[in-house]
Amino acid sequence: MTPEQMRDASLLELFSLEAEAQTQVLSAGLLALERNPTQADQLEACMRAAHSLKGAARIVGVDAGVSVSHVMEDCLVSAQEGRLYLQPEHIDALLQGTDLLMRIATPGSANAGPQDVDAYVALMNRLLDPNSISAPVTPPEFDVSQLLLPPTPDAPAVVAYEPPQQPEPAPAPRSQRLTESGERVLRVTAQRLNSLLDLSSKSLVETQRLKTWLFNLQRIKRMQGNSLRALDMLNEQLKSVGLSHEAEEALIEARRILADSQQLFSEQIAELDEFSWQAGQRAQLLYDTALACRMRPFADVLVGQERMVRDLGRALGKQIRLEIEGEKTQVDRDVLEKLEAPLTHLLRNAADHGIETPEQRLLAGKPAEGVIRLRISHQAGLLVLDLSDDGAGVDLDRLRSAIVARQLSTAETVAQLSEEELLSFLFLPGFSLRDTVTEVSGRGVGLDAVQHMVRLLRGAIVLEQTSSQGSRFHLEVPLTLSVVRSLVVEVADEAYAFPLAHIERMCELQSDDIVQLEGRQHFWYEGRHVGLVAASQLLQRPPAQGDDETLKVVVIRERDAVYGVAVDRFIGERTLVVLPLDHRLGKVQDISAGALLDDGSAVLIVDVEDMLRSVDKLLNTGRLERIDRRHRQAAELTRKRILVVDDSLTVRELQRKLLINRGYDVAVAVDGMDGWNALRAEHFDLLITDIDMPRMDGIELVTLLRRDNRLQSMPVMVVSYKDREEDRRRGLDAGADYYLAKASFHDDALLDAVVELIGGAQT
Repeated sequence: MTPEQMRDASLLELFSLEAEAQTQVLSAGLLALERNPTQADQLEACMRAAHSLKGAARIVGVDAGVSVSHVMEDCLVSAQEGRLYLQPEHIDALLQGTDLLMRIATPGSANAGPQDVDAYVALMNRLLDPNSISAPVTPPEFDVSQLLLPPTPDAPAVVAYEPPQQPEPAPAPRSQRLTESGERVLRVTAQRLNSLLDLSSKSLVETQRLKTWLFNLQRIKRMQGNSLRALDMLNEQLKSVGLSHEAEEALIEARRILADSQQLFSEQIAELDEFSWQAGQRAQLLYDTALACRMRPFADVLVGQERMVRDLGRALGKQIRLEIEGEKTQVDRDVLEKLEAPLTHLLRNAADHGIETPEQRLLAGKPAEGVIRLRISHQAGLLVLDLSDDGAGVDLDRLRSAIVARQLSTAETVAQLSEEELLSFLFLPGFSLRDTVTEVSGRGVGLDAVQHMVRLLRGAIVLEQTSSQGSRFHLEVPLTLSVVRSLVVEVADEAYAFPLAHIERMCELQSDDIVQLEGRQHFWYEGRHVGLVAASQLLQRPPAQGDDETLKVVVIRERDAVYGVAVDRFIGERTLVVLPLDHRLGKVQDISAGALLDDGSAVLIVDVEDMLRSVDKLLNTGRLERIDRRHRQAAELTRKRILVVDDSLTVRELQRKLLINRGYDVAVAVDGMDGWNALRAEHFDLLITDIDMPRMDGIELVTLLRRDNRLQSMPVMVVSYKDREEDRRRGLDAGADYYLAKASFHDDALLDAVVELIGGAQT
């Protein structure tokens, strides 16, 4: 590439950046002018944006951009001077020109051809000629398919550009682009920002370690002082019994040396204390600055949303206005990127399903124009979004009919469901109230995808509605994925962190506070009994060996699921920098990420949603351990445990019930792979497995077990439909202790074999 080509490439990139910024100004201003065409400030802003684009396009030699922006500028100047009153057709045409300019300036896009530019210039000339007959203007093309495109992962985290204010100036060099406040802005990749935050957080942790060293040095200083006093006492006692001149001189010299060393030690401690304070302040400032670099105003994700709602309304024959509050709320860049798609869908949903046509609204006594309101705020360390509309709301009768028609529930059950329970069906995959598929809706890919994306952000979404008065979506997500405010607890001498967003409260329970209901432990909380589980069992840690008078409990909630998790000790609240786990570990059960405490030690951050699923699994399989109220520790069950591995639900349930009725503790697995994971994670006294299963068959499972030093002595029974001698020999050769054919076994045969292998149910 020649120097001229490199220079031109740089100018074209700058022109693209300016076009992006100026078309945003044009879109926002034109939407405001559509409501009030005489707003002088908006006319001025739009005119200057078009004028700046014309000058920039002329400098880089983009003639198409010059032609389009020139006729747009003429239109806006005519409106400024009072020679033209902007009608809807003018706004449509100007928005169409805005889109055309963006196509012209965006590299790699479907650039506008000469015929497109000529047609647009001719259209604007007709609209500006007072003697011409106004032809209807085709509204800007609305491509719904482009609204949910995910953001580019490697996109610059910060991009800012201040448009030139003088007529037709040259674009500023990249290194001197300025914000409105006059600050220079650089383009930094997301990866570098993440690295900067990671390094600053580790720097902060390292400076905290100085506090521990200072504490230990202060202890040594006190020990020196005690030594000096002990030496003085020894000197007094020796004087009373007589002391030689040489001994007295030696004591004096020892005291002098000790005093001098203490003085020097004190000076060094003072200097180290000052250094520690300054280093801590600088590290904290570095960390806060790095974190602030990741925070962006929520307005960044709102670019184009108001225009999208307006265009969608026009396409649907509706009048819709989007009102936004709190757009300057600061949010982590990663959260913003992940919120763009669900927010776009909710806005489309409100415009399509919520807002009625002008005729329907007038008949209902409402203004012809519908309003969608988006409120953004911070609450208790969370980003809270409230998206509401003043439309018709959800037709509950139609929703009931759709639920029954899709055979999701019976008519009798649906009739008894509450409004909240009915609305929850809208979040099911493939569910839609539309009978026909349109460009906007009816495919059944909607709120379930929104809910999934919100959950990936460790957030929650709730739908509320009032009949004939509209619907309201309430979203809560963390402000940042890089930092999480957590309660750090101790479980079996290890630190774990529970995100505060999922904690209802902390409490300490007395012995009498814990009750047994239906074989499970509960305690009274907010007018109802809440299940109690041991963190040591969930996290697969040994139970604590303490005898504290009270039981420390963290009450966690995820939507409607509430449980109390018993821990060994509360360490306290901490703001933790999230460190992703090594991808080679895969998904660690009940754990989402890691972090470092102030002393540099590691802490694992609990995945509360995953932990609640683990609780449900323990409840469903009957393996939930009891917390002993006298010793405050999870006691191991005395029943012998059996793992049943079979891909047939019928066979699994038959064997499980037979064994449970005989007093054994039984867990089940759906195939060999599931069974192998269970064997490695938990303790069992016996394995009962089928042979033919997906992913991993029984022979492979038994072979792996016999090769494992910890599991190789476990008794194994194979239960299979195959009853040939070669099949039996194959199972026994793999390491099975007993082979039973499903076709011939009866209840006593299975139970007798179990007793023969491991004895009765009780130890």
